[in-house]
Amino acid sequence: MVAFLAVAITGSGATAAHAAPSTSDINKKIEAASNQLEDVVESYNKMKISLAKTKSDEKNLAASLGPAREALKSASAQVQTIASSAYMTGTVGTVNVLLEGPDSLMDRMSFLDQLSRSRQRDIATFTETTQTYAQRQAALKSTQDKQAAELKELTARKSKIEADLKKLYAMRRAAFGSETESGSRYTGRIPTIPGSAGTAVKYAFNAIGAMYHYGSDGPYNSGYDCSGLTSAAWSSAGKSLPHNAAAQYSATARISRADLKPGDLVFYRSLGHVGLYVGGGQIIDASRAGVPVKKRSIDVMPPYGYGRVR
Repeated sequence: MVAFLAVAITGSGATAAHAAPSTSDINKKIEAASNQLEDVVESYNKMKISLAKTKSDEKNLAASLGPAREALKSASAQVQTIASSAYMTGTVGTVNVLLEGPDSLMDRMSFLDQLSRSRQRDIATFTETTQTYAQRQAALKSTQDKQAAELKELTARKSKIEADLKKLYAMRRAAFGSETESGSRYTGRIPTIPGSAGTAVKYAFNAIGAMYHYGSDGPYNSGYDCSGLTSAAWSSAGKSLPHNAAAQYSATARISRADLKPGDLVFYRSLGHVGLYVGGGQIIDASRAGVPVKKRSIDVMPPYGYGRVR
């Protein structure tokens, strides 16, 4: 993508040999570069979700090691007692119980059988506890290794996004004299919609004018990316959505365009983008770097699918 952006920037300047590109051509190049950047942003958001789960797994495994360690300590002590007893008594102890015990032979045989079973249970407990502890240690090490790899990849993706953003802003500055469009808060009428969908829609209207910011889910002054806005809108209504367009598609129920209601999600570009439907054939979305959250036509690009928050 960097190469693409560099070429696009170079192509934006007029030379004696070539006519200056039209505004339409410049807008198309910026749109294509923005779409590619948003794909990278959504992959970054997906990696953040994975990293959060890995951190949770590590925490749970680390917490489980304490009880496992205590169980192993107890089982080890019991096996040590069995080993010491066997060493002290040897086979003589068994013969003495058989020949010299005060009870009947059947009673003495039953006692020995119980003793044997008890020791078998203790040994089996020790074996199982040892295996459990070793497995949890190995799982924790594997999870920690995975977390380190994910952190490394996340850092690399963040660096790429920031480098690509510089290229994109340079394109906008060269074409329009400014890196960003200006945005302002919405002051019009917000439709009254019942239930949690109404809360989500109200949030989206109040987010209009906030600037696009990758990886962000608000509040207003911190900006939003596309899936950050939809997840924040529905979070305000008490519903949890993952901060990733593709994951939101999986988390919502499939509906048709004819069934669309305010609060539903509209997906675009093979799950590379998502907006919140607010009725009247309009969505509110955080579209791209340098552009504020806007209300615009649902057909600003061909919809990929539609989702209803459950």
